[in-house]
Amino acid sequence: MKKLVLFIPLILVMGMGAFLYKGLFLNPQQLDSALEGKPIPVFQLERLEDSSEIITNETLKGKVSLLNVWATWCPSCKYEHPYLMRFARQNTLPIYGINYRDERALAIRELNRQGDPYTKNIFDHDGRLGLDLGVYGAPESFLVDHNGIIRFRYAGPIDQRVWNETLLPMIKQLQAVAKQEGAS
Repeated sequence: MKKLVLFIPLILVMGMGAFLYKGLFLNPQQLDSALEGKPIPVFQLERLEDSSEIITNETLKGKVSLLNVWATWCPSCKYEHPYLMRFARQNTLPIYGINYRDERALAIRELNRQGDPYTKNIFDHDGRLGLDLGVYGAPESFLVDHNGIIRFRYAGPIDQRVWNETLLPMIKQLQAVAKQEGAS
């Protein structure tokens, strides 16, 4: 019996090793989203650049759009930013920013210095909208259809490869459906 007890730590370490080994093959960009196929959560938040302007979930209806969670404290957001600027110039779809758990003045300064790819910027200082969206951290992006329904979530920075191989085909498909239904 005493010899059997000696094997318990070995069994625990082997079990933990198997669990961690399996994690090596998971893709962190492919996080499940409980909100895919559901409407954007109801919200009323200030616009980053103008606290007197209120942006709501209704703002996102009418066109296929990209909702991008970002912050000045996020290094991956800085990597992603030039790509968002390029995509915004292509005018493929409106890009709405959610400035997540950030300081307003720092965020405005960053956009003034680096350029602003966003159609509108939602100021989510306390992170409540991010929490309602199930955000793990910045950057994260959500493709939203013309009815305000979340169709896809992407965790991580968007670059040219992600845009061309993942997002753009979905955007074109969603825009075709919107056109058939009479939306823009």
